[in-house]
Amino acid sequence: MALDEHLRTQIAQLLENNRVVLFMKGTRSFPQCGFSATVIQILDDLVPKYHTVNVLKEPDLREGIKQFANWPTIPQLYVDGKFVGGCDIVREMYVTGELHGVLGVEAPKSDAPRVTLTEAARKAVSEAGQGVLRLGVSSRFEYELSLDEPRKGDFEIDAGGGVKLVIDPMSAKRADGISIDYASANGGGFRIDNPNEPSRVRPLAPSDLQAMLERGESLRLVDVRTPEEYGIARIEGSVLLDATVERELEALDRDTTLVFYCHHGMRSAAAAERFAKHGWKQVFNLEGGIDAWSRDVDPDVQRY
Repeated sequence: MALDEHLRTQIAQLLENNRVVLFMKGTRSFPQCGFSATVIQILDDLVPKYHTVNVLKEPDLREGIKQFANWPTIPQLYVDGKFVGGCDIVREMYVTGELHGVLGVEAPKSDAPRVTLTEAARKAVSEAGQGVLRLGVSSRFEYELSLDEPRKGDFEIDAGGGVKLVIDPMSAKRADGISIDYASANGGGFRIDNPNEPSRVRPLAPSDLQAMLERGESLRLVDVRTPEEYGIARIEGSVLLDATVERELEALDRDTTLVFYCHHGMRSAAAAERFAKHGWKQVFNLEGGIDAWSRDVDPDVQRY
């Protein structure tokens, strides 16, 4: 079936008005599939601003963009009006440095990061089985340790004691100076100390938010739910996170206090982590979300 001309025009205008466009599932603050999250992580590493289109909100667009690019999957990345690729292609271009050229940014240094494993950590890896230790560090400074095999573009590091460690380029620039230890207490587990970690998001109890508001503290209260949920119930003084509000927040001083909330606290935690990663020092996530606020502070706020 041919692509509807109105939809073709809509897509063409989006590409004309925005240099970098990602058609994805979810939003930049809250990707709703792993492939979209991977491309968001890559773009966040390379460019400060880009436009995203949530195809889950527009079923016609979700199918239409596949016809437009003659590409069967989502996400899809476009730069300067040209289709770049889906998740696997974008990841491969990132590893080779080709994506940096497409976006017009400088390719990262090729030096391997400095990673230290303690003797206890090396012993635990050696006893775990075959393969090399893979270290992953996401844009939110979430860590992955697993036994794996080297992949194209990986940095390979001799960790000593016969242990090899591999790390992908996306993780490498966040991993320089990491120390990995292993403690056998309480069932055992690895401990990672990373000097590159930004300020952490702090949990905020509903009663503590109430106290901050009653004291008249200067803060921005940000709701990351859908417009439909916002219409059902909201905390007084909050703003719904959309493209306009996101631009307003990005223009604020990084010392501004930001408090994020959603229904139960999961979506807002992801949004808060992204802002903390980009330099905000006072970032809070409302524990239990608006549901806990209604239960513990203001029963006039409708629960759903």
